[in-house]
Amino acid sequence: MTRTNEYQQPIGEAVTDWKARERPARIGIDGRHCRIEPLDVERHAADLFDAYGRAPDGSDWTYLFVGPFANFESFRDYLTKAEASADPLHYTVIDSASGKAVGTLALMRIEPVHGVIEMGSVTFSPLLKQTRISTEAQYLLMRYVFEDLGYRRYEWKCDSLNAPSRKTALRLGFEFEGIFRQAIVYKGRNRDTAWYAIIDRDWPRIRRGFERWLADDNFDANGKQRASLAQLRDESAG
Repeated sequence: MTRTNEYQQPIGEAVTDWKARERPARIGIDGRHCRIEPLDVERHAADLFDAYGRAPDGSDWTYLFVGPFANFESFRDYLTKAEASADPLHYTVIDSASGKAVGTLALMRIEPVHGVIEMGSVTFSPLLKQTRISTEAQYLLMRYVFEDLGYRRYEWKCDSLNAPSRKTALRLGFEFEGIFRQAIVYKGRNRDTAWYAIIDRDWPRIRRGFERWLADDNFDANGKQRASLAQLRDESAG
């Protein structure tokens, strides 16, 4: 039943004992297959430049605000600015097996007063795409946001024409909320932005799906998944 105020106007559900949350910190988060740590140019730049250079072309940068980079110097300049940024707050994904940096992602549009935060600037190299590490990296930051920081809403936004990003958002458990037309101008072109989100009440089910998907018994001897993340998440709905 919809709540009403003293004027008989419909109002939103009560949020009791709410207080502004802390901003995300520059901390490391350990998983089984990867480690998330704050972007550090001195430690990560060379590995990242090598990892991104394994792509056959520059298409991975099409829907990002930056790149592709013609040389290491311009890439390092970008990383230097990214490292200094507090919002977006950039993190590096470290492959635990190799110890190498293989991609970056960021927490951004951080609103502690409302408990809202966005996952963005996801820049995964060919060494990271479609691996258990890429899924675990997303899980680790999502868990940090909901459980350690206590945020209420976790967003994913992308160019509405970016089919891989939209597919990834749904795979990870984000719910599609709509298209914001002419939201951004970047790289000299228009962007209609697709919005997705996970809210705190969804998180327990989504967490169970991640944990079941990441478990060793969900993969055969060749490393192929036995059940999809979406399937395991649906089975965890109860």
